This record gives sequence, C-alpha cells and structure tokens, in this order.
Amino acid sequence: MILDIHTHNAQTHAQTIETVGIHPWHAANCDLAEVEKHAPSADAIGEIGLDYACDVPREVQTAVLRAQLTLAEQLEKPVVLHCVRAFEEVMKIVADYRLKAVIFHGFIGSKEQAQRALAQGYFLSFGERTFHSPKTIEALRITPLSQLFAESDESPTPIEEIYSKIADLQGVSTEDLDAAANSNFAKIFLQK
Repeated sequence: MILDIHTHNAQTHAQTIETVGIHPWHAANCDLAEVEKHAPSADAIGEIGLDYACDVPREVQTAVLRAQLTLAEQLEKPVVLHCVRAFEEVMKIVADYRLKAVIFHGFIGSKEQAQRALAQGYFLSFGERTFHSPKTIEALRITPLSQLFAESDESPTPIEEIYSKIADLQGVSTEDLDAAANSNFAKIFLQK
C-alpha cells in the first residue's frame, strides 16, 4: 500500500501514521496534559516544531516544543517536525534530545539545509509545495531514498501524483520510491 507519511485527509486510502502533538500555531493555548494522555498510543509525536512566520511568541513555541521532545524521548517515539523560518533553531534544539527518529514534514529548505539534516540521520518528507521551489527541488534531488518520505499534507493533490513527481525528480520508478518509503516506515515504526 502506498504510504502518505503526513496527511490531513481523513478519507485517504494510503497508509498513514497516527500522531499527537501541539502545532506551533497553537502553542499559546495548549494542553500538554492531553498530549501526554494520548502519546503512548500514537505512532509519533507531531506535528510539533517552530514557525517563525506565525504570531505565537518564539519563547512560547520553544517551551512547548521542548516539552514535547522530552515526552518523545521518554516514550521512545519518533517526531514529525513543522519548521518554518526556524531551521537553525530547530536543529539546535533537536540535537539536545535522543530521539527514535526525526521527520521534517513538508520540507521546503535548501540543499544545504537538507544536507545538514540528512547528516544527522533525519528524514525529509516532501509534498506538493516542493514542486514550486527550485531550492527545495535541489534538496529533494540530493535526498537519498533511505531518508525520504512523501506526503499530501493539506494538498488536494492525490498522494499517487506526488509520488510520481518525486520519482521523476529522483530518477527512479514510483515502485522503487514506494518500496523505499515503506522500508523507511518499517525501520522507524515497526522495529523496536
């Protein structure tokens, strides 16, 4: 089955993961107790992170991110990161934790940022917005299949179409991309 690592489409037919977490947009009015309550049964803690383009004070976002990273570390859960205009700070903060896996969802950074995240063993997930950014297309092209995921996020574009576009840019078949994504999924979510 095709894997969509991050989607807001409840009607999808793709394999997905169940996450729980406080998005940085909601960090000012959050209930960490709710996350703690549901985290043990979730596949990952997410979508969490920093978004320096939103109105929530940075120090509030950072405190909520750190609390959730601590929880992920304690529960040995992977994290799904939201990162907007905060790459340097996210990289510094995440380095303070021993996390099962780190997935940058909706990665739209540069080739150089991708190289830094990949060097740490992190995974990058690409979606519809990738194809509108020449710098992110470069980042996608240098991402090894062993650290790559595809996602639909909030896009109405079917995940199959996103796979096709990513496969074309990677120079592989959609079957090879799907096999790699499923292998990455198994390494993170099925191995104890």
